[in-house]
Amino acid sequence: MNVRKIFQVPGDTLYGALALLLLRLVAGLAFVFHGWPKIQSPFGWMGPDGFAPGFFQALAALAEFGGGVAWMLGLLTPLAAVGIAITMVVAFSFHAFMMGDPFVSYTGEGMSSPAAVYFCIAVVFLALGPGRFSLDRLIFGTRENAAEGGGELQPE
Repeated sequence: MNVRKIFQVPGDTLYGALALLLLRLVAGLAFVFHGWPKIQSPFGWMGPDGFAPGFFQALAALAEFGGGVAWMLGLLTPLAAVGIAITMVVAFSFHAFMMGDPFVSYTGEGMSSPAAVYFCIAVVFLALGPGRFSLDRLIFGTRENAAEGGGELQPE
């Protein structure tokens, strides 16, 4: 398998590229803010009673903070999306099943919907790539064959 093809960017329309850029910047910034306190103590941010071992806490901190920076830059976007998606599956499971939080809380406390929404954003980046305004496109180029990208390429 050619690693370069993993990071190549599917073709897109100008409006699609701008929409992906906006989504990358906003969601990436949110993850930088979510991950910042965790990256300060990566092996123990859950505290002494945390359900995950320190190694997995560090992976989650890296996925959130590093993945947020990567999304904002559009750099190694599929890798960042996989890390964030896995972290959000765990976060959703924690809130929905371990804590018994509702999908939406009308008090604003303890809900599982943010993790579900972030998971869906990660899936969008896995499916569509980061768009033309990304370092991935600059470094790795675009996909030549539309069949590899799962859809038709739009002319630029």
